[in-house]
Amino acid sequence: MDIKKMTAVILAGGKGTRISEESVLRPKPLVTIGGKPILWHIMKVYASFGVHKFIVCCGYKGEAIKKYFLNFNQVNADVAFLLSGGQIQTKTKDKVDWDVLLANTGLNTKTAGRILKVKEYIGEDEEFFLTYGDGVADIDLNKLLDFHHRSGKIVTISTTQPEGRFGAIKISDDGIVESFSEKARRNQSFVNIGFMVMTRKIWGYLKDGSEMLEKGPFEALASDRQMAAYRHPGFWSPMDNVNDRAYLEEIWKIGAPWKIWEENT
Repeated sequence: MDIKKMTAVILAGGKGTRISEESVLRPKPLVTIGGKPILWHIMKVYASFGVHKFIVCCGYKGEAIKKYFLNFNQVNADVAFLLSGGQIQTKTKDKVDWDVLLANTGLNTKTAGRILKVKEYIGEDEEFFLTYGDGVADIDLNKLLDFHHRSGKIVTISTTQPEGRFGAIKISDDGIVESFSEKARRNQSFVNIGFMVMTRKIWGYLKDGSEMLEKGPFEALASDRQMAAYRHPGFWSPMDNVNDRAYLEEIWKIGAPWKIWEENT
Protein backbone atom coordinates (compact mmCIF):
# COMPACT_ATOMS: atom_id res chain seq x y z
CA MET A 1 0.00 0.00 0.00
CA ASP A 2 1.25 3.49 -0.88
CA ILE A 3 2.38 5.25 2.29
CA LYS A 4 0.66 8.46 1.19
CA LYS A 5 -2.72 6.70 1.24
CA MET A 6 -2.30 5.31 4.74
CA THR A 7 -3.86 6.43 8.00
CA ALA A 8 -1.91 6.98 11.20
CA VAL A 9 -3.85 6.06 14.34
CA ILE A 10 -2.53 7.76 17.49
CA LEU A 11 -3.35 6.51 20.97
CA ALA A 12 -4.01 9.66 22.99
CA GLY A 13 -6.56 8.65 25.61
CA GLY A 14 -4.51 7.69 28.67
CA LYS A 15 -4.45 9.67 31.91
CA GLY A 16 -0.68 10.17 31.97
CA THR A 17 -0.38 9.43 35.67
CA ARG A 18 3.43 9.36 35.59
CA ILE A 19 3.50 12.96 34.41
CA SER A 20 0.62 14.08 36.60
CA GLU A 21 2.26 17.46 37.25
CA GLU A 22 1.37 18.28 33.65
CA SER A 23 -1.56 15.98 32.89
CA VAL A 24 -3.68 17.35 35.73
CA LEU A 25 -4.10 20.45 33.54
CA ARG A 26 -4.15 18.93 30.05
CA PRO A 27 -3.98 15.52 28.39
CA LYS A 28 -0.49 14.15 28.00
CA PRO A 29 -0.45 14.48 24.16
CA LEU A 30 -0.90 18.25 24.60
CA VAL A 31 2.10 18.62 26.91
CA THR A 32 4.47 20.83 24.95
CA ILE A 33 8.00 20.60 23.65
CA GLY A 34 9.31 23.87 22.28
CA GLY A 35 5.86 25.39 22.65
CA LYS A 36 4.17 22.70 20.54
CA PRO A 37 2.22 19.67 21.84
CA ILE A 38 4.07 16.37 21.55
CA LEU A 39 1.07 15.23 19.48
CA TRP A 40 1.98 17.91 16.90
CA HIS A 41 5.59 16.67 16.81
CA ILE A 42 4.45 13.10 16.16
CA MET A 43 2.08 14.17 13.40
CA LYS A 44 4.82 16.26 11.77
CA VAL A 45 7.05 13.17 11.63
CA TYR A 46 4.32 11.23 9.82
CA ALA A 47 3.46 14.14 7.53
CA SER A 48 7.10 14.42 6.46
CA PHE A 49 6.64 11.02 4.75
CA GLY A 50 3.37 12.02 3.10
CA VAL A 51 0.97 10.62 5.72
CA HIS A 52 -1.70 13.29 6.13
CA LYS A 53 -4.67 11.28 7.41
CA PHE A 54 -4.88 10.87 11.18
CA ILE A 55 -7.23 9.27 13.67
CA VAL A 56 -6.60 10.38 17.24
CA CYS A 57 -8.05 8.08 19.90
CA CYS A 58 -9.16 10.49 22.62
CA GLY A 59 -10.14 9.73 26.20
CA TYR A 60 -8.89 11.63 29.24
CA LYS A 61 -9.49 15.36 28.72
CA GLY A 62 -10.30 14.65 25.07
CA GLU A 63 -12.24 17.89 24.86
CA ALA A 64 -8.94 19.77 25.19
CA ILE A 65 -7.56 17.98 22.13
CA LYS A 66 -10.72 18.90 20.20
CA LYS A 67 -10.35 22.55 21.22
CA TYR A 68 -6.72 22.52 20.11
CA PHE A 69 -7.65 21.41 16.59
CA LEU A 70 -10.71 23.67 16.43
CA ASN A 71 -8.36 26.60 17.01
CA PHE A 72 -5.37 25.10 15.21
CA ASN A 73 -5.00 27.78 12.54
CA GLN A 74 -5.37 30.62 15.03
CA VAL A 75 -3.02 29.06 17.57
CA ASN A 76 -0.32 28.44 14.98
CA ALA A 77 -0.65 31.77 13.17
CA ASP A 78 0.58 35.29 13.62
CA VAL A 79 -2.41 37.55 14.25
CA ALA A 80 -2.65 41.17 13.12
CA PHE A 81 -5.20 43.47 14.79
CA LEU A 82 -6.14 46.36 12.52
CA LEU A 83 -7.62 48.49 15.25
CA SER A 84 -8.50 51.42 13.02
CA GLY A 85 -10.91 49.28 11.01
CA GLY A 86 -11.77 46.69 13.66
CA GLN A 87 -10.35 43.86 11.58
CA ILE A 88 -8.32 40.80 12.47
CA GLN A 89 -5.99 39.11 10.01
CA THR A 90 -4.21 35.79 10.54
CA LYS A 91 -0.94 34.99 8.83
CA THR A 92 -0.52 31.24 9.00
CA LYS A 93 3.05 29.96 9.15
CA ASP A 94 2.41 26.32 10.01
CA LYS A 95 0.42 25.38 6.92
CA VAL A 96 -0.68 21.75 6.98
CA ASP A 97 -3.08 19.71 4.86
CA TRP A 98 -3.93 17.11 7.47
CA ASP A 99 -7.25 15.31 7.77
CA VAL A 100 -7.72 14.74 11.49
CA LEU A 101 -10.51 12.65 13.00
CA LEU A 102 -10.81 12.90 16.76
CA ALA A 103 -12.57 9.81 18.09
CA ASN A 104 -14.00 9.63 21.60
CA THR A 105 -12.83 6.17 22.65
CA GLY A 106 -13.78 6.42 26.32
CA LEU A 107 -12.14 7.42 29.57
CA ASN A 108 -11.06 4.00 30.86
CA THR A 109 -10.90 2.00 27.63
CA LYS A 110 -7.91 -0.30 27.23
CA THR A 111 -5.63 0.26 24.24
CA ALA A 112 -7.01 -2.72 22.32
CA GLY A 113 -10.51 -1.31 22.79
CA ARG A 114 -9.48 2.14 21.57
CA ILE A 115 -8.26 0.67 18.29
CA LEU A 116 -11.41 -1.42 17.97
CA LYS A 117 -13.56 1.69 18.42
CA VAL A 118 -12.01 3.38 15.34
CA LYS A 119 -12.27 0.32 13.08
CA GLU A 120 -15.15 1.88 11.14
CA TYR A 121 -13.07 4.96 10.34
CA ILE A 122 -10.20 2.94 8.94
CA GLY A 123 -12.67 1.42 6.52
CA GLU A 124 -11.41 -1.05 3.98
CA ASP A 125 -7.74 -0.04 4.20
CA GLU A 126 -5.49 -3.07 4.06
CA GLU A 127 -3.04 -1.63 6.59
CA PHE A 128 -2.52 1.37 8.84
CA PHE A 129 0.04 2.92 11.15
CA LEU A 130 -0.41 2.93 14.91
CA THR A 131 1.64 4.78 17.49
CA TYR A 132 1.55 6.14 21.01
CA GLY A 133 0.88 9.81 21.65
CA ASP A 134 3.85 10.35 23.93
CA GLY A 135 7.08 9.46 22.12
CA VAL A 136 9.20 10.95 19.33
CA ALA A 137 11.78 9.41 17.00
CA ASP A 138 13.74 10.17 13.85
CA ILE A 139 12.35 6.99 12.34
CA ASP A 140 12.35 6.33 8.59
CA LEU A 141 8.76 5.30 7.93
CA ASN A 142 9.55 4.23 4.37
CA LYS A 143 12.09 1.71 5.65
CA LEU A 144 9.65 0.57 8.34
CA LEU A 145 6.88 0.00 5.80
CA ASP A 146 9.22 -1.81 3.40
CA PHE A 147 10.37 -4.08 6.22
CA HIS A 148 6.75 -4.77 7.14
CA HIS A 149 5.87 -5.76 3.59
CA ARG A 150 8.89 -8.05 3.33
CA SER A 151 8.08 -9.73 6.64
CA GLY A 152 4.54 -10.61 5.57
CA LYS A 153 3.35 -10.46 9.18
CA ILE A 154 0.12 -9.06 10.60
CA VAL A 155 1.89 -6.54 12.84
CA THR A 156 5.29 -4.88 12.74
CA ILE A 157 6.44 -2.98 15.79
CA SER A 158 9.39 -0.60 15.86
CA THR A 159 12.00 -1.39 18.46
CA THR A 160 15.20 0.13 19.75
CA GLN A 161 17.75 -0.24 22.51
CA PRO A 162 17.32 2.83 24.73
CA GLU A 163 20.21 4.70 26.24
CA GLY A 164 21.41 3.11 29.46
CA ARG A 165 20.26 5.19 32.43
CA PHE A 166 21.76 3.19 35.29
CA GLY A 167 25.21 1.86 36.03
CA ALA A 168 25.73 -1.89 36.25
CA ILE A 169 27.23 -3.00 39.56
CA LYS A 170 28.67 -6.41 40.36
CA ILE A 171 28.54 -7.15 44.11
CA SER A 172 30.25 -9.99 45.96
CA ASP A 173 28.46 -12.20 48.47
CA ASP A 174 29.92 -10.19 51.34
CA GLY A 175 28.68 -6.86 49.95
CA ILE A 176 31.84 -5.60 48.25
CA VAL A 177 31.53 -3.83 44.90
CA GLU A 178 33.67 -5.81 42.49
CA SER A 179 33.01 -3.74 39.39
CA PHE A 180 31.04 -0.73 38.23
CA SER A 181 30.32 0.28 34.66
CA GLU A 182 27.96 2.55 32.81
CA LYS A 183 25.34 0.58 30.90
CA ALA A 184 25.88 1.04 27.18
CA ARG A 185 23.02 1.19 24.70
CA ARG A 186 24.10 -2.08 23.10
CA ASN A 187 23.62 -3.85 26.45
CA GLN A 188 19.98 -2.82 26.80
CA SER A 189 16.95 -4.93 25.96
CA PHE A 190 14.94 -3.98 22.90
CA VAL A 191 11.74 -2.06 23.65
CA ASN A 192 8.61 -1.32 21.64
CA ILE A 193 8.65 2.37 20.69
CA GLY A 194 5.35 2.53 18.83
CA PHE A 195 5.43 3.51 15.14
CA MET A 196 3.74 0.23 14.24
CA VAL A 197 2.17 -1.10 11.05
CA MET A 198 -0.91 -3.32 11.23
CA THR A 199 -2.93 -5.19 8.64
CA ARG A 200 -6.68 -5.78 8.75
CA LYS A 201 -6.09 -9.20 10.30
CA ILE A 202 -5.39 -7.45 13.61
CA TRP A 203 -9.14 -7.21 14.25
CA GLY A 204 -9.32 -10.93 14.97
CA TYR A 205 -6.75 -10.57 17.74
CA LEU A 206 -8.42 -7.66 19.52
CA LYS A 207 -11.48 -9.76 20.48
CA ASP A 208 -13.80 -7.60 22.61
CA GLY A 209 -11.17 -4.94 23.27
CA SER A 210 -11.08 -5.51 27.02
CA GLU A 211 -7.31 -5.99 27.22
CA MET A 212 -4.25 -3.84 26.82
CA LEU A 213 -2.92 -4.24 23.30
CA GLU A 214 0.47 -5.23 24.68
CA LYS A 215 -0.99 -8.12 26.70
CA GLY A 216 -3.41 -10.62 25.11
CA PRO A 217 -3.32 -9.44 21.47
CA PHE A 218 0.45 -9.01 21.21
CA GLU A 219 1.14 -12.18 23.17
CA ALA A 220 -1.14 -14.12 20.80
CA LEU A 221 0.50 -12.57 17.74
CA ALA A 222 3.94 -13.49 19.04
CA SER A 223 2.77 -17.02 19.80
CA ASP A 224 1.45 -17.32 16.24
CA ARG A 225 4.71 -15.84 14.87
CA GLN A 226 2.73 -13.03 13.28
CA MET A 227 4.67 -10.09 14.72
CA ALA A 228 7.84 -8.64 13.22
CA ALA A 229 10.27 -6.21 14.86
CA TYR A 230 11.83 -3.39 12.88
CA ARG A 231 15.05 -2.28 14.56
CA HIS A 232 15.30 1.50 14.65
CA PRO A 233 18.95 2.51 15.04
CA GLY A 234 18.40 6.22 15.61
CA PHE A 235 16.91 8.54 18.20
CA TRP A 236 13.84 7.75 20.29
CA SER A 237 12.58 9.13 23.56
CA PRO A 238 9.32 8.73 25.45
CA MET A 239 7.82 11.50 27.55
CA ASP A 240 6.83 9.47 30.58
CA ASN A 241 7.59 12.04 33.27
CA VAL A 242 8.69 15.62 33.86
CA ASN A 243 12.35 14.68 33.60
CA ASP A 244 11.73 13.24 30.12
CA ARG A 245 9.97 16.44 29.14
CA ALA A 246 12.85 18.57 30.43
CA TYR A 247 15.27 16.40 28.44
CA LEU A 248 13.24 16.78 25.24
CA GLU A 249 12.93 20.53 25.78
CA GLU A 250 16.68 20.84 26.15
CA ILE A 251 17.56 18.95 22.99
CA TRP A 252 14.83 20.77 21.05
CA LYS A 253 16.72 23.98 21.75
CA ILE A 254 19.99 22.66 20.34
CA GLY A 255 18.54 20.72 17.41
CA ALA A 256 16.07 17.92 17.89
CA PRO A 257 16.96 14.70 16.02
CA TRP A 258 13.27 13.95 15.37
CA LYS A 259 12.74 17.24 13.52
CA ILE A 260 13.08 15.52 10.16
CA TRP A 261 10.39 17.54 8.39
CA GLU A 262 10.68 20.45 6.03
CA GLU A 263 8.75 23.57 6.91
CA ASN A 264 5.06 23.54 5.97
CA THR A 265 4.76 19.73 5.86
